[in-house]
Amino acid sequence: MTATDALWSGPPTDVPFAKRGGDAPRAAEVLRDGNGLSVHGDWIRPCVRTVLMDAGFANAAQWADEHSTDAPIKVDASGLGQLDTLGCLALADLEKELAASGQSVELVNLSADKRDLYEVVRERADVRRPDSPRFGLDAAVAAFGRGVAATWDDMLGVVGMLGLVLSSVGQTLINPSRWRFNAFVTQLDKSAFRAVPIILLIQFVIGGIVAQQSAYQLRFFGAEIFTVNLVAILVLREMGVLISAIMVAGRTGSAYTAEIGAMRMREEVDAMRVIGLDPVDVLVVPRIMGLVVALPLLTIIANAAALLGGMLTLWAYSGISPVVFIDRMHDSVLVETVMVGLIKAPFMALAIGCIACMEGFRVSGSTESLGRRVTAAVVKSIFAVIVLDGVFAIYFASVNY
Repeated sequence: MTATDALWSGPPTDVPFAKRGGDAPRAAEVLRDGNGLSVHGDWIRPCVRTVLMDAGFANAAQWADEHSTDAPIKVDASGLGQLDTLGCLALADLEKELAASGQSVELVNLSADKRDLYEVVRERADVRRPDSPRFGLDAAVAAFGRGVAATWDDMLGVVGMLGLVLSSVGQTLINPSRWRFNAFVTQLDKSAFRAVPIILLIQFVIGGIVAQQSAYQLRFFGAEIFTVNLVAILVLREMGVLISAIMVAGRTGSAYTAEIGAMRMREEVDAMRVIGLDPVDVLVVPRIMGLVVALPLLTIIANAAALLGGMLTLWAYSGISPVVFIDRMHDSVLVETVMVGLIKAPFMALAIGCIACMEGFRVSGSTESLGRRVTAAVVKSIFAVIVLDGVFAIYFASVNY
């Protein structure tokens, strides 16, 4: 072969393989070989890295147009050295360029192992990155429709999970031997007692911040003493239960989804059904019942921590002593104020538990699915908690409670 026989020659590599204990690769080439073509050299990344970015095999395509015959174009691969996936893509592009002339192309004398790799890569050679999505009215309507359908599915799933839980609890009341007391106590410990430190810390800080900001604003009106009323009512009616429920949704709800989802991935849930155990009785009811009991207790602790933080902050910032704070709170806070926050807690806990368990049972066999479901459980639980809080606020205002 002479230099004029070369229709394409790959760039020389700038990374000698000898430095890594191997021979330097030979430049990849496409040569004229009688009435056909032949490929030589090492078709690996250093040797073919420009052919896929530049003009490709334009000279080979021109040669195919000029030598148009009825016989197929044979590409002899007996001189092919090393071959990697990028080299296979280059060979597939060469075959495509030659086939554009209307003639069939045959790659011959390719060893079995290299042909297996080449066939796998060639099947995916035309797979390209999808075009960037463009905004349009049809896409917006379709996305809105998918969102509505997904929301409806979630609502049905939560209602279905709630129905299963209520059915299981009803059967337990009829047959108390079904009750798994040890599992209930374990979940109560995980949901309530182990969450006390973080609840105390966060609520103490939030109570202090609310008290300081309220006192700062009311100071301009000479009504700084009414900060006690504001902090007490806000904490007992709204902030204590709402912040506690949000923290439980992020802490306990995500744990429920992860635990049940991991059991789904390991097929432990299916194994329970095989041996005659109901996963709802074993996994769901103890968790949800533990959460329903835990959240009101955490709300009481959160209220006390937030009020303590507000009291100490006002003592240091506004000079309102703890005695005055307690006296003002005693005059402004009614029993109804305390009960409003406590009534919300079991309903919020029920929503968090149902959503978390539902998402756990939706986990498929991949870790990606587990992460996606845990994230969805936290987001949906927080959204449900806020919506429930708004519904209760409207209801209590309408009945003057």
